[in-house]
Amino acid sequence: MTYTTVHVPISGGDSAVKCLVTGAGPALVLVHGTGATPEGNWGPVIHALKDRYTIVAPTLSGSGATTDTGAPLSVADLVNQVLGTADAAGLGTFHLAGHSLGATVAAAVAGAQPQRVDSLFLHAGWAVSDAWQVFQFDLWQRLLRTDKDLLSRMLQLTAMGPKVLEGRTAADFERGVAGFNELFDAEGMARQSDLNTRVDIAEELARITAPTLVVAGSHDLIAPPHHQRRLAAAIAAAEYVELDGGHALPFEQPEVFAGALTEFLARHSAGAGHDRRAAMY
Repeated sequence: MTYTTVHVPISGGDSAVKCLVTGAGPALVLVHGTGATPEGNWGPVIHALKDRYTIVAPTLSGSGATTDTGAPLSVADLVNQVLGTADAAGLGTFHLAGHSLGATVAAAVAGAQPQRVDSLFLHAGWAVSDAWQVFQFDLWQRLLRTDKDLLSRMLQLTAMGPKVLEGRTAADFERGVAGFNELFDAEGMARQSDLNTRVDIAEELARITAPTLVVAGSHDLIAPPHHQRRLAAAIAAAEYVELDGGHALPFEQPEVFAGALTEFLARHSAGAGHDRRAAMY
């Protein structure tokens, strides 16, 4: 897989966005969630789809090797990073999928430039941060700025659904903690968590025209299903489905999650866009 750097202006100044590009075929842009990276969030999906789609997956500010000024983030900043990397890849139109914060950003992209989005797949996002979200993501920030290991441990219990948790051993939990500790950048994730307390994309949702699938994990404690139902209700061409799992469906049940995305894309790929191999500059 190839990573390239794309310079994208955001409200705090310049950002140098690391972007994964792989595959060939119709374009699919993948937007990761809070604290994640393209491969960390979308690894099984990328593996399943890279032979059929040109995959472009930016690393948002606060994650991975992407750098910026460190200023507070906005949804508009991350929208600019998604569109900036799509432009750099030479994409006219593209399929778009997002997880968690990435779903919120993807929905905002689809509302900002509806003519460019062939289809929209949203998992575990939300339109407006409510008291639940504000309290939760304030706690995340407190834990990250104290000891990120504490958040990594809490997320073993809150990010996964019961089907996964019931079969876990003590060693499995510790491996999960180690994996999250390796993935998370404490300060960057705290910046994204701060943004999570300030989300409001209600106006953007009304402008989405792409066929949309909104997916909820039935046991999601981080972005509960009522948030997904509100998203689906606010998007004109949206379908809604619940899968048995928690917030971390891409990791809990990667085959089920990748299958849901693959089937949705297959329904909406005929005639959408054109085959291309991304050529980043």
